[in-house]
Amino acid sequence: MKVLVVGDAMIPGKEISAAAEKYFSKYGATVEVMDWKTKDKVELQNRRINVEKNGPAAEAPPAGMMQKVADADILLVHYTPVARGVFEAAKRLKIVGTCRAGLENLDVQAATDHNVAAFNIMGRNAEAVSDFAMGLMLAEARNIARSHAALKQGKWMKEFSNVATIPNMREKTIGLVGFGYVGQLMAQKAKGFKMNVLVYDPYVPDKAILQHGAKKETIETIFKVSDFVSIHARLTDATKGLINANLINSMKPTSYLINTARAGLIVHEALYKALKEKRICGAALDVFETEPLPGGHLLMTLDNVTITSHLAGTTVESLTDSPRLLVEDIDLLLSGKTPCWVKNTEVLTGFVPVEKW
Repeated sequence: MKVLVVGDAMIPGKEISAAAEKYFSKYGATVEVMDWKTKDKVELQNRRINVEKNGPAAEAPPAGMMQKVADADILLVHYTPVARGVFEAAKRLKIVGTCRAGLENLDVQAATDHNVAAFNIMGRNAEAVSDFAMGLMLAEARNIARSHAALKQGKWMKEFSNVATIPNMREKTIGLVGFGYVGQLMAQKAKGFKMNVLVYDPYVPDKAILQHGAKKETIETIFKVSDFVSIHARLTDATKGLINANLINSMKPTSYLINTARAGLIVHEALYKALKEKRICGAALDVFETEPLPGGHLLMTLDNVTITSHLAGTTVESLTDSPRLLVEDIDLLLSGKTPCWVKNTEVLTGFVPVEKW
């Protein structure tokens, strides 16, 4: 068995290979390591965003990867793009895995066409993102970041744009758009504040939502009645621009919109207008259509928005534990058990046992 590992500036190849060697050595695996090299993490993030917007063919894989993957059985990556050409070059590939929750850098259809099982790690940073979303809610509603910035400039601020309506969290209503791993953790944490939790997610059964002490509602109801709306949906063709002007304009004037998911879910022109005209109380955003956010961006002119530099999923644990989680799940498949995170499960019916590789 040959395992090809391709790391990057966020998760170096040596960290992924250490996990691979630990779990796959019992199969006699050899591990080859390389990295998708960028001059720094900023360039890596820019290339990652390009892939997320335009697909895995939008960026080239590292030099030499196409040759090295030709005889690989397993390919493990983080942000490295794995487009159709990679699968066409790989003569023996049976498994591809990414150390992240999304699959934007993998051409899953191409993997399926070539009978390659595609793995990711759903929920790998769910704790980190849900913690951060709760923090953003508090920061925006209670003016934490604004007060800090003012004090750094020698100003003792007591008056803010929401001074007449600054809320307690207790018994307020939070609407969650999306109820995957992050949304479920948000429900738990909101319950700790004694909040009422509403959920919009057409793919999650009512019973599963009720088990988290929440209530399923339409997205229209969520926006009309919630004091806080927190976005946790995936960005797809169907959800792009889901949060449109009609929904934003239906929010209560005392409400807040929080987004730690993807910028493309929101029509930002409508959100900016609602904030500028004070038709909603505020917003807190960690993701943007262009990253890094350009200097002088219109959002920076507002006094009722908290903005952060795409930090929600970045904790020590969410990065360092990702390789182990990925190879541990792949090992379930190799040992004849049922893995948790195979995206294209249809290829598993004809999966060749490892002893016949």
